[in-house]
Amino acid sequence: MTSPTSTRTPRIQSPAPRKTRPPAPLPLFHRLRTNLIQAPIFFLVTALCGTAALIASVFAKTGRTQHRIAQFWARLSVFASGAHLTIRGAENLHKHPVAVYASNHTSYMDTPVVFSALPFQFRILAKKELWSLPFIGWYLARSGQMPIDTDNPRSTLSSLSKAATALRAGMNLFVFPEGSRTPDGTLQAFLSGAAFLAIRAQVPLAPIALTGVYDLLPIHTKHFYPGDVILHAGEPILTDGLTIRDADALTETLRTAIANLLEEDQQ
Repeated sequence: MTSPTSTRTPRIQSPAPRKTRPPAPLPLFHRLRTNLIQAPIFFLVTALCGTAALIASVFAKTGRTQHRIAQFWARLSVFASGAHLTIRGAENLHKHPVAVYASNHTSYMDTPVVFSALPFQFRILAKKELWSLPFIGWYLARSGQMPIDTDNPRSTLSSLSKAATALRAGMNLFVFPEGSRTPDGTLQAFLSGAAFLAIRAQVPLAPIALTGVYDLLPIHTKHFYPGDVILHAGEPILTDGLTIRDADALTETLRTAIANLLEEDQQ
């Protein structure tokens, strides 16, 4: 049984996530609070940190300074949303110097939660559409993140090759293997890219489960519905001796591990 640690206030035991889905539409209070307070703070912090990361990229070529700015942005964003973030299995985040970390994808707030919780440098493999967004796209382009074009197989292979090279050079990688946000909060089918990368670089594949983030920013609204959020890091899956032919089986093992973490957090 892992002991949780909180990014805001340490807790002996994290509270159970909300059992029922947020109402649609959200209550007027939540919509007004988001429009008048939370959203302005979020967009201001995003603009300031995106600009800072852009300026930093002129002098810092490794992306490490930009990553620290992103962590600062993420923690302010989670705070502004009103969420209470708890980390479970924190000891599993320190077991290996390099790994591929993979999580379920539930909300636009997944990225701030991940950046605020993971205590080390990493790069993300994400859909190329994000690079067109103001401020966020600037950060992605100037901090060493890796776009992937799922509609172009040749481009996808090129991105995976660059990601594997980064892993071998000692940089952690983060992936959402579902490829896009879940439409209903349930775990979707996984693509095999995360397993492919872990096998090719011969590094562990670390499962992460996000609980409560889907409810924090529901897919049917642009308003926050604050509650308890859990990032649960599971036991890394070793890839020693595996070959690319094992990618599909490893992908299924990863999905099962994340499903088990989600079930544990929802009890």
